[in-house]
Amino acid sequence: MFTGVLVAGAATGSLPGADRRTASGTPRPAAPAERHEEVARAAAEAMADGKSPVEAAERAVSRSGDRWGAVYSSGEYAELEDALDGRYTGVGLSTRRERDGRIEVTEVRSDSPAAEAGIREGDRLRTVDGERVDGRPVTEVVSILRGDAEDDPAGTAVRLGLERGTRAWTETLRRARLSTDPVTVRTLADGLTVVRVTSFTKGAGEQVRSEVERLPSGAGVVLDLRGNSGGLVGEAVTAASAFLDGGLVTTYDVDGDQRALHAEPGGDTTRPLVALVDGGTMSAAELLTGALQDRGRAVVLGSRTFGKGSVQMPSRLPGGSVAELTVGHYRTPLGRDVDGTGITPDLEVDPADPAALERARTVLSGLGPTA
Repeated sequence: MFTGVLVAGAATGSLPGADRRTASGTPRPAAPAERHEEVARAAAEAMADGKSPVEAAERAVSRSGDRWGAVYSSGEYAELEDALDGRYTGVGLSTRRERDGRIEVTEVRSDSPAAEAGIREGDRLRTVDGERVDGRPVTEVVSILRGDAEDDPAGTAVRLGLERGTRAWTETLRRARLSTDPVTVRTLADGLTVVRVTSFTKGAGEQVRSEVERLPSGAGVVLDLRGNSGGLVGEAVTAASAFLDGGLVTTYDVDGDQRALHAEPGGDTTRPLVALVDGGTMSAAELLTGALQDRGRAVVLGSRTFGKGSVQMPSRLPGGSVAELTVGHYRTPLGRDVDGTGITPDLEVDPADPAALERARTVLSGLGPTA
């Protein structure tokens, strides 16, 4: 639904100990603090010459070699902050790209424009405003659905070309201000409890902890992190606290200054746990996965994760835009560098296969008491 914001934006939000409005985590090349000054200087010089400060800043970031560096207009950055708070502008669709490149609707948010139009899970999305989306990255598709943060606010129209079986039709929806529900819990017919976390927005970590505490003692859990593109690092640490009794979750550095984040004591360390991941599991979600794996707390099932594990710091530029530049990266408790490598699961299965949950159920049954 709003994954595109997290991927195209700051992908792992703020780090504890820093104001969320002024620090966010994201991937690699460690950049010195002076890079912020260089980008700001380029923006100021462009303004003085009557040119676009945003375009000048973008060129400066591109020249720096920081592949995860980004420049946002003031409106785009406000949208990013809203996203990390669990609010976004869109139509209420989640999608995934299948092996043949086609885009499938995987979730339709209730009370959304998409739901009101009758779009269903399993429908194919073929075009957005006349542009074919087959073969495009999901993040790009979501970005097109959302539109430009300043030019396509709530109320603007977007035309979708859809397929359902042999039926093909077009729907015109109007974007709306929506809130995310990043944590959902469902119990399957065989008693398997699946806690799905789609992003680590504000409050998601505490919600995971509360939901787990409500479960019967000894009931196994599948922590479904497939497609989770990250969010606020502090929320991922709080989620880890549901399954760890204190201890190290991650270490990270900012311009060479080494720091560490720890779980809160009191988590349930005996509940059987499987973490289900895929190539869309990113950033803060990888941080959580790595901590649970390194500390022997969960069996990780699925495919290799994305590999996005660096730290970015934003700064305000002349004209009100914001630049985020990479200044460091984080590691798992055993010192593994996630950035560029990802997390290798303990048991590799096709995470898109419906049988993946059954494999998780089998693994849980070998870990101890479960539902």
